[in-house]
Amino acid sequence: MTKRALVIDDHPITHLGASRLLRDLGYDPVGQAMSAEEALDQLAANRDADADAGPGLILLDISLPGLGGLDAIAALRGAAPEARILVFSMNDQTGFAARALQLGAQGFLSKNAPPADFRDAVRMLEAGEFYLSPKQAMALATLRAGAADDPLGALSDRERQVLALIGQGHGLQAIADQLGVSYKTAANTSSALKRKLGVDGINGLMKFALDSGVQGA
Repeated sequence: MTKRALVIDDHPITHLGASRLLRDLGYDPVGQAMSAEEALDQLAANRDADADAGPGLILLDISLPGLGGLDAIAALRGAAPEARILVFSMNDQTGFAARALQLGAQGFLSKNAPPADFRDAVRMLEAGEFYLSPKQAMALATLRAGAADDPLGALSDRERQVLALIGQGHGLQAIADQLGVSYKTAANTSSALKRKLGVDGINGLMKFALDSGVQGA
């Protein structure tokens, strides 16, 4: 039986390394997409051409141009319902792993993980199981017990909107104009975000937004 995979990441080197590892695990062909939108277009085209041509595994980065990885999970599940989704990200904060699984992914793997962990994660998803590193699993259990907070789950809809716009490079006045609120409201929301997320300055918020793939409402 042909094993197909799709790698969604905007870094060519990641495509190269991940594709080699996947081929070693028997996946061929391995499709590639630089954005979630490109991946969805490919999935639609494959479905139209051959109903059985969909991937069994999708490797998904969080930080992508356009539609962020977390926000793309639902659409990818709809476009490739048989695929198992392994989120593969530099940002290995427990909150992101929890959110990815909550949205429908079956695994979360840090890009800092060794190749052996990559192989373990893929095999576990193939077997119908879920994958988290032991460290993530322990941290997630602690988080669910109430000893830690999900950094994204703690945000209000307005805070997510402001964070997404900051990630797109907008200043506070432009954000206020776009949301129809005062500059003071936008500034207060920015301050609340910095406090909740534990980051410093607008640049810190921008990096957080880009790494997390947060999208506005």
